Amino acid sequence: MSNFKSILTRRQLLQTGSTCAAAGLAAPGVFAEMLETPRFTEGPFYPDKLPLDTDNDLLIINESLTPAVGEITHISGRVLNSSGNPIRNAFVEIWQVDNNAVYLHSGDKKNRANQDKNFQGYGRFLTDAKGHYYFRTIKPVPYPGRTPHIHVGVSVNGHRILTTQLFIKGHELNAKDGVLRSVRDPKAVESVMGDFKPIKDSKLGELSVDFDMVVGKTAFEGDDGKLRGGIGRPEIRRRRRPTQG
Repeated sequence: MSNFKSILTRRQLLQTGSTCAAAGLAAPGVFAEMLETPRFTEGPFYPDKLPLDTDNDLLIINESLTPAVGEITHISGRVLNSSGNPIRNAFVEIWQVDNNAVYLHSGDKKNRANQDKNFQGYGRFLTDAKGHYYFRTIKPVPYPGRTPHIHVGVSVNGHRILTTQLFIKGHELNAKDGVLRSVRDPKAVESVMGDFKPIKDSKLGELSVDFDMVVGKTAFEGDDGKLRGGIGRPEIRRRRRPTQG
């Protein structure tokens, strides 16, 4: 059996994502408001055409047997409000360059000939009752002018309530990254630094990283504590129904 086949099957991966996300996460704070995750630009390369496969496994497109190239990385965490309570049914999206630093976007033409056709480039996941989410992807690589990062969007009820980025803790390019340097609060910067740790006994050299996101007051919160949506664009553009003549 090959190393690749020893990974969880695709169905197992999708069904057990929430279980993987639950490991090692701290309980929500109840005595003080949590530090809000800083907001970053969406950037110019949010996919202008979504891939045929948009699940939370970016290494495999549909039922292909050929995985994407890169360091396999498992990202898990929770989406919380500022009181530390989980946000259920939050629509989490991630998008990033492939191992050759190419985005899934027609406007990214710098290295298009080297695009990894086996990398999904975009994925999405709906949080469970405890706010958990999970993705399998590759460790981000530098993009011209940028330190390695993964774009993350969170939407509720069709409204984007958070757009942020996940960075590699301790990477040498972080100090020179203009987007990251726009955040002045050291604690806020630390909150978007991911510690990409090797998974013990992984024969494939897999990594894992925990990334909790805290949504602040920009999202409307009802009297019952549930988020109703906020300022942002819909995560899915729906076609308008044709008017009847």
